[in-house]
Amino acid sequence: MGCVLVERDYKVLREVGRWRFCLGRHIRVLTGFRGARACDRRLKVLIGGGYLERKKILYGIPSIYTLTHKGRVLLGFNKRQDNIRIDRIVHDIAVLDTVIYFMHKENINLTNIVSEKELNSQNGFGKRSHSPDFIFTKDHKKFCVEVELSLKAKHRIEENVKNNFLKFDFQKWIVPSSQIKISEILEDTASKYPNIEMLPLEVVSDYVKKI
Repeated sequence: MGCVLVERDYKVLREVGRWRFCLGRHIRVLTGFRGARACDRRLKVLIGGGYLERKKILYGIPSIYTLTHKGRVLLGFNKRQDNIRIDRIVHDIAVLDTVIYFMHKENINLTNIVSEKELNSQNGFGKRSHSPDFIFTKDHKKFCVEVELSLKAKHRIEENVKNNFLKFDFQKWIVPSSQIKISEILEDTASKYPNIEMLPLEVVSDYVKKI
């Protein structure tokens, strides 16, 4: 007997697809499962139906869920498999944690959140410009969110801040407390571009653990 999809299955597949991958705990919260056991059971059904894959990528990191070719075709996504960069997995998990943080803390609906992948798709196939990790709208204001875990060249950070200042009402930067140099660059840049708000990654992580 084949896998009969219900409305929430489509939501699961859409969220996995637009973030390139999700952990099980992200799927549980993003798609409204009441508990981990019910979520895991449904994910197993979607794997059995050929819509999802579960992969172990990095030691110490839970298995990730990605769309199969069948899942991508079902949703009308690009048929080409997403490139999951090992060097970005920790960052991308932090991005998903931050999405959940703002969903709950700021009462943001998923329909008002746009992922980096979706932003890049909207920009087309021309010269690729920097996109924030995600954006959201609230009270008719546009917010962009940048999760910065490792130090980049100062001019790159400043350029991204400038671009965000021109495009968005507010820009929120999520930075680990240990990355003092990043915070210093952002603080210096805020004198020219005052729509910057900074938030320690640990605040996000601690909040999400309790959900």
